[in-house]
Amino acid sequence: MYIKNSTELIENGGTSAERMARKLALDALEHALMAVEPSMLVRTKVKMRGGVLHVRERRIELDRYRRVFVLGGGKASAAMAEAMESILGDRITAGLINVPELQAGRSICKIIRLYGATHPLPSEKGERGVLEMLELVGTPDERTLVICLISGGGSALLPLPRDGILLSDKVEVTSALMKAGANIRELNIVRKHLSAVKGGWLAEKLYPSTVISLVISDVIGNRLDSIASGPLSPDPSTFSDAIKVLKKYGLLQRVPARVSKLMRDGAKGTIPDTPKPGSRFFKRVSNVIIGSNQDACIAAERSLRVNGCNPTLLKKSYEGEARVVGRRFGSIPLRDESKVRPKSWVAGGETTVTVLGRGKGGRNQELALGAAMKINGNAGVALISMGTDGVDGPTNAAGAVVDGSTMNRAISKGLDPRASLRRNDTYRLFRELDDLVITGPTGTNVNDVCAIVLN
Repeated sequence: MYIKNSTELIENGGTSAERMARKLALDALEHALMAVEPSMLVRTKVKMRGGVLHVRERRIELDRYRRVFVLGGGKASAAMAEAMESILGDRITAGLINVPELQAGRSICKIIRLYGATHPLPSEKGERGVLEMLELVGTPDERTLVICLISGGGSALLPLPRDGILLSDKVEVTSALMKAGANIRELNIVRKHLSAVKGGWLAEKLYPSTVISLVISDVIGNRLDSIASGPLSPDPSTFSDAIKVLKKYGLLQRVPARVSKLMRDGAKGTIPDTPKPGSRFFKRVSNVIIGSNQDACIAAERSLRVNGCNPTLLKKSYEGEARVVGRRFGSIPLRDESKVRPKSWVAGGETTVTVLGRGKGGRNQELALGAAMKINGNAGVALISMGTDGVDGPTNAAGAVVDGSTMNRAISKGLDPRASLRRNDTYRLFRELDDLVITGPTGTNVNDVCAIVLN
């Protein structure tokens, strides 16, 4: 079981109808997490038959290569590495993967080394790991095969600053953008232009080796140039685009001088931009998405269907300010006129939070509280919003569950839900209500999933 406190979360329902709605939603999200377990995704998509590695439609004859390396990084990459080592065994020459620090000491890998790095902000640990990966490969050639394992979180876990800036500059800019409410696409546009490996630069460093990149996506729309900031994908964005993002959030004059100089030089063309579509660096690179938010959402919908909940999978991925999205989701069951019960909805995406207060919380908790305000007093409605990585903001929770009685329960405990939102302090409110969803780090990351049940 991924969700460790399911029993408590079910019992916290205000009515029997809400308790059943909570149970159905929790079951759905449990199945969502099971569907994106990284080692299972690798074993499903990658097969070894008689010295030939099959990656979906690709056939790689291993005898053609003198050296085989496994590199990469991300929140799901530890389990991906274990699965890949079990498939390839001693055909792997060497390997190194940057993973969250807690995962580094728990691996069963014997050939691929897991290197502990930091997330959500990069650090020198991650930088050292990237440098060791490049040293491991040395001088790549056409008889070198590199299998890269890339997943969400790779942007922070695989840092290597571009010449002229410091890692501390990247940390400062990344932190400022996050606090300002920049979405993941905007964040990655800037990060790619501060990096020596993102935005396609890793492909340049591995050229002319053959590169097979297995990707678990944490980006809405599965854009390869955005997942982990696209280390092996052409980058259509430019320095001018990065400058526009910084201007949008009023940060251009506040970033370190080294960053603003890099941006100006890049926009003027005095230093090269990131590798673009059509570059020779990508001719021997194959990127294969093996898991995504859609897989998690489909599994959640299937669970609700099996349980007779008449589910609707919302086709458009959600994004935007978390509390606003929460109010919108809270309105969905209230507008339902079908009279079919139980009824349910599943959605996937990723919101942002503009941090104005000094509280503690996360985007899924803000989404849930926004929904609670909308469904207040409506018995039989429950909503759960959860990050599939098990980490929602700087907290130990994956998200939160709410129902029609959440607001009254909070008020009866002397809590002020609206003030909690104003202060970005949702964690403390949900902790008092015992309505935080606790999974611990799940070892995967495919954005967020929200389940709504009308019982």
